[in-house]
Amino acid sequence: MEYLPNILFAIALALGIGYFANNVRKLIRNIKLGKSVDVSDNKPQRWKNMAYIALGQSKMVKRPIAGILHVIVYVGFVIINIEVLEIIIDGLFGTHRIGHKFLPESVYGFLIGSFEILAVLVLVAVIIFWLRRNVIKLKRFMKDEMKGWPKSDGNIILYFEVVLMCLFLVMNATDTVFQGYNSGNVISQFIAPWFDGFSEATLHTIERTAWWLHILGILVFLNYLYFSKHLHILLAFPNTYYGKLTPQGQFTNNDAVTKEVKLMMDPNVDPFAAPPEGAEAAMPEKFGASDVQDLSWVNLLNAYTCTECGRCTSECPANQTGKKLSPRKIMMDTRDRLEEVGKNIDANKGTFVDDGKQLLGDYITNEELWACTSCNACVEACPVSIDPLNIIMEMRRYLVMEQSAAPTELNNMMTNIENNGAPWPYNQMDRLNWKNE
Repeated sequence: MEYLPNILFAIALALGIGYFANNVRKLIRNIKLGKSVDVSDNKPQRWKNMAYIALGQSKMVKRPIAGILHVIVYVGFVIINIEVLEIIIDGLFGTHRIGHKFLPESVYGFLIGSFEILAVLVLVAVIIFWLRRNVIKLKRFMKDEMKGWPKSDGNIILYFEVVLMCLFLVMNATDTVFQGYNSGNVISQFIAPWFDGFSEATLHTIERTAWWLHILGILVFLNYLYFSKHLHILLAFPNTYYGKLTPQGQFTNNDAVTKEVKLMMDPNVDPFAAPPEGAEAAMPEKFGASDVQDLSWVNLLNAYTCTECGRCTSECPANQTGKKLSPRKIMMDTRDRLEEVGKNIDANKGTFVDDGKQLLGDYITNEELWACTSCNACVEACPVSIDPLNIIMEMRRYLVMEQSAAPTELNNMMTNIENNGAPWPYNQMDRLNWKNE
């Protein structure tokens, strides 16, 4: 019976990490459903972006209140979880406060004291976040796409953080051995008096209960990430690394169309000549995108990384003027459809079976796509380098080139360009008549 707690801990740890690893495998598989795209260029700049944007939170603090609070939670979450290493060692080997045995007391005290201060700061920040969402009700958290699960998800993660921080402080406050160190208990020493009058056995039970709930809560939190928008905690780093490096206004060209245009503009090309034997290139399977498999894997990584913070939508001029478009909803819809496709593959033993649905139409409407002004405000506003505009433009490309479903005004413009070499309905011979007026 002496080793039973260690065995139970090892089982819980193995199950938690194993389930997380299985979900990561499915996550990677789903992202790889997207089309291949070369993002191996300019690695120094990519590493710089990851360090500056993901690690340094540079774009987050552009909105100071939310930015600073997020930095506190982010730093607190990362640093406090260093203590998880000590918990894992203690749990597996039956030790207690193993760090105190191997580190100088001043160093150990500084670390745990820092953790306790950060825990209090995280609690304060989380409470303010909760008030912003549920009492103040900031407009960007009240949009239609934030009803139901997205709203609950945002609150659940806040409750998780409150419980984990409180368990950490209670664990320290009721640990009589730790309190006897007289170092590191900078916050818990003020909580310890709440438990005066309890027997040592009762204190030990409370401490052990808090210890177990803390580590089990971390494992549950870890596995909850896959089902939550808070997956960005992990994916923000690769997403910023693979983020767009080209100028904001630069769009991708379709290789097949580019080749045809170049041939048309080359005066030395015989338009009636047959292509050389063996030189016939396969036509693209589809122009643009109508479903998640038509998007690039970077687009799908973007969808999983979306924090649902709503900065993109709050900056979108189309949304501000009452249009149906919400860049945040574009990313959420892409992720939801991708999850649906992934479940379809799981249910059919690794093969996708057509379910009669697609991203375009069943999730994102034509009205949303054509409301976009392609101004890049959403891309600029995103704190983790997500590019909703690229998804919008790929789906527009499908509507125009596969379905000829562009709005009438756009079709008229394209017809005029084809016939008159300009977007206006004037004969080319009359284009300079204005100078005579």
